Amino acid sequence: MANTIVNNKKARFDFFIIDEYESGISLKGWEVKSLRANRGNIKESYATIKGSELLLIGAHISPLASSNIIDESESTRTRKLLMHRKEINKISTLINEKGHTLIPLSMYWKNGNVKVSIGLAKGRKKQDKRSLIKERDWKRQADRLKKLNR
Repeated sequence: MANTIVNNKKARFDFFIIDEYESGISLKGWEVKSLRANRGNIKESYATIKGSELLLIGAHISPLASSNIIDESESTRTRKLLMHRKEINKISTLINEKGHTLIPLSMYWKNGNVKVSIGLAKGRKKQDKRSLIKERDWKRQADRLKKLNR
C-alpha cells in the first residue's frame, strides 16, 4: 500500500484485528479531489451491514476551498463500500458474534481507485492496552541496549 491516503493507527491499538478485507468505496467527484489532497479522516468511523449493503459511517472528507459544497453534513455522509455479495455474507455471520465490529484501517489508491482496508475487530480491555504499552516499551529499551553494546 504505497499510495496510502489515511491510516487509522488508533484502531490497531484499541482493537484486536482478527481479519482484514479490501473494499472499494462509492464517492462523489469532490470527495475524490479532496482525497487526492489528503483531506480525509477515518479515526472515528466504523462499518456496518444494513440489509445486503456494507456502509462506512462517520468517515470525514473535508471539501476543498474551491468546491461549492454548502452543506457541512455532506463531509460525514454515509458511504457505500463495494464488495462481492459472498464476502458481505461471510462478514455478516462473523460480525454477529458478541464484541465483533468492522473498522476501517486505511484508505489508499490502487490502480487509480480508492480502496478501504476494513478490519474485523474485537475491542481490547484496558489491561490489554496497558500490557501492550509495557511490552512495546520493553522491546524499545532492549533494542537501545543492544545498540549501545555493539
